[in-house]
Amino acid sequence: MDASLPVSVTSSLTSNETTLAHSRLDVATTLGLVTADRQAEHANSESDDSTPPVGSPVPSGSVLYSERLWVPIWWWAAGLALAVLLAAEVHMGAPGVRAWLPYVVLIPLFAWALYAFSRLRVDVVAGPDSTGVELRVGGAHLPLDVASKAAIVPATAKSAALGRQLDPLAFVQHRTWVKQMVIVVLDDPNDPTPYWLVSTKRPEALLAVLTAHGVEGR
Repeated sequence: MDASLPVSVTSSLTSNETTLAHSRLDVATTLGLVTADRQAEHANSESDDSTPPVGSPVPSGSVLYSERLWVPIWWWAAGLALAVLLAAEVHMGAPGVRAWLPYVVLIPLFAWALYAFSRLRVDVVAGPDSTGVELRVGGAHLPLDVASKAAIVPATAKSAALGRQLDPLAFVQHRTWVKQMVIVVLDDPNDPTPYWLVSTKRPEALLAVLTAHGVEGR
């Protein structure tokens, strides 16, 4: 699968950001070499169809990595304060139903909204065939045998990865309160998606699980 991929994510760094430059260079290298690597892999597959399996079989349904992207705690405090403030504006000291109904409606409503924002899960799970491993983000599943590379997108490179460098065909699950992301490059001729870009609070742990099951880390 050929796709137009982002250019280097290090172009906007200043000279005193050497450490961050290395992190962003890793992401740029992952994206910049995708097309060439895919062409080489397809050429190799034509000459040698037998590829030994990577990693050991794991029990079906085993959870190898799991996290839920909860909103920050202070969002709950701010949401509760805002709900109480709006309810008090409706109440305005009036007796009867207005004395309690705004609180009964608005406080649970704000709590439900914050819970809904926190529903996204990122999991790595053994597939139903007891050998295949999948990356699951919300309701989307990605078998790792079609993932070629993965890298951490640091907070300093996130705006570029989501902005001018974003491929319109990419699968993106972004949560604004999560600083870092992981990019997983696909090598599937039947899927036009060039890569997945996913928010995660534990990028190093997620990348370690992916690389342990055959995905090349950057």
